[in-house]
Amino acid sequence: MALRSSGSRKLSFEILSKNKYLEGGGPSLIYQSSSDPFQSQNGGNPSRHNRKKKKHKKRKDSTTDLPIIAEDLVDKQRGSSGGSVLAESKSENYGSRDNGNVNRISYVGGGSVVVLEESVCQNVCGFGELRQRNVNGVVAGGGDDMETVAARADESVVEVSSSKEPFPPVAPQSMANGNVVNRLKTSESLDWKRVMAEDPNYLYTVDKSPLKYFLDEMHYGNSLRNTTTLGSEKERERVYDTIFRLPWRCEVLISVGFFICFDSFLSLLTIMPTRVLITFWRLLTTRQFKWPSAAELCDFGCFLVLACGVIVLGRTDISLIYHMIRGQGTIKLYVVYNVWEIFDKLCQRFGGDVLETLFNSAEGLANCSQENMGFWIRRFVSDQALTMAFSILHSFILLAQAITLSTCIVAHNNALFALLVSNNFAEIKSNVFKRFSRDNIHSLAYSDSVERFHISACLLFVLAQNILEAEGPWFESFLFNAFVVFVCEMLIDIIKHSFLAKFNDIKPIAYSEFLEDLCKQTLNIQTEDCKKNLTFVPLAPACVVIRVLTPVYAAHLPCSPLAWRFFRILVLISMTYIMLTSLKVMIGMGLQKHATWYVSRCRKRKHHLD
Repeated sequence: MALRSSGSRKLSFEILSKNKYLEGGGPSLIYQSSSDPFQSQNGGNPSRHNRKKKKHKKRKDSTTDLPIIAEDLVDKQRGSSGGSVLAESKSENYGSRDNGNVNRISYVGGGSVVVLEESVCQNVCGFGELRQRNVNGVVAGGGDDMETVAARADESVVEVSSSKEPFPPVAPQSMANGNVVNRLKTSESLDWKRVMAEDPNYLYTVDKSPLKYFLDEMHYGNSLRNTTTLGSEKERERVYDTIFRLPWRCEVLISVGFFICFDSFLSLLTIMPTRVLITFWRLLTTRQFKWPSAAELCDFGCFLVLACGVIVLGRTDISLIYHMIRGQGTIKLYVVYNVWEIFDKLCQRFGGDVLETLFNSAEGLANCSQENMGFWIRRFVSDQALTMAFSILHSFILLAQAITLSTCIVAHNNALFALLVSNNFAEIKSNVFKRFSRDNIHSLAYSDSVERFHISACLLFVLAQNILEAEGPWFESFLFNAFVVFVCEMLIDIIKHSFLAKFNDIKPIAYSEFLEDLCKQTLNIQTEDCKKNLTFVPLAPACVVIRVLTPVYAAHLPCSPLAWRFFRILVLISMTYIMLTSLKVMIGMGLQKHATWYVSRCRKRKHHLD
């Protein structure tokens, strides 16, 4: 049986050794075992030629990077004569070079061990499958099982040699991360003419003549179908909202906010001084000191800030500032105006917080105990000083802005139009193309209301300067310039909010809700979020207006004795106070009625929808 197996083994290796690829010195893909028990049993010694060949193969095997399949070590059988059977099968893949599978079967039984090693190489060297079998038998007693296994191995070798025919050589496939990469077949997938011939759009466009193409374009669909799409009802509503519905509601909101600012300004000039005079009159008549309330402390603090601001601004030389701004040639006038406007907005935002701090200290001072009196007095004094300094700084900035606007209006080189174009379009550029939330647009609408009131204060300064210094007919020119400034400001606000609402998907009903919150603020109805209220500090505009109107009143006083001049001053102040108080009452009552009507209308609408 051993001879039979040995003969079969020699036949298999003779077939493999006759392969030209193996004889040509290429890397060996099938490695034989270094130990052959059958040759050792037969006493066959290898020839000198075979020894050189083996040495040559070993040298080449050391240079190749192919993995060497090691043999399984078989432990010797220990124990009694009763044997056990062990069957083991392994299959491993060694990469892209050999695609080999190695199957080993170890059989132990009845004191004999048989190791069958099968190495399969597929698609290599032109062979479909090449198999090598090493049968190692260790006879320790009993040879029936050994003969059975050898017979099975012999039969399998005959089946392989008879059934497997060599295939034509196939080029090795490239590997990418362990996966076989399929290459495109040029004859089928890269046939551009065939692909374009199967495309109906290609046939539709290529086979046309220029005349047929032009006629098809004339009769086929919309002429702008390639760059535009058909709109929907929603898009139509957005267009009409941007052009008609939203501008009207936006302008109503900003106008109501402007009149609320004007009402607060008139309250500072009429209501606050009256309450302070009443407090001092009660103190003088009763001659009993009574600790003031929080409202009285707030009025006293605002009156002190206003008086100090007017006194400090009265010391400034307006003509000097005017000539400094007009005479410099480094910076353009519209750039200077933009700088003052930016600082004005910053002071307006921060001034509300400073005034709230003062009112908070006044509330704590009015309700504090005797033990904490010193602490609250020091806190109120420090907050009063901070508010005074900040208000004076804001007044100087607003005065410089008014002087710059007056310089642009009286200039004869179209500086006003340059200012309007640069300022307004810079405002559009800085706001329209940004992402805004609903609350940010709400705050922006209130900021536009405050800005419009500051522009009105600047125009009043220009009017006062023309009254004092202008020669010849100037009133018509002033009206025209003021009208241009206001119209440009209105148009810019409308364009800005219309496109902001379009780009941020804000419906026009949102501006109606903003107006409802503003009306509730007018009626002193607490809303859910107090941060959404309109914040306006009229201290700086009031200081500027008083500063510019004082020379106008002084210019119309006659040169008469001091008592008569003092009487004329009292008459002018009384007339001005009556006019401002009447205007305050009219605007305040009108805002109250409008707010009541609008809030009730919104409630009815919500009740109807529910």
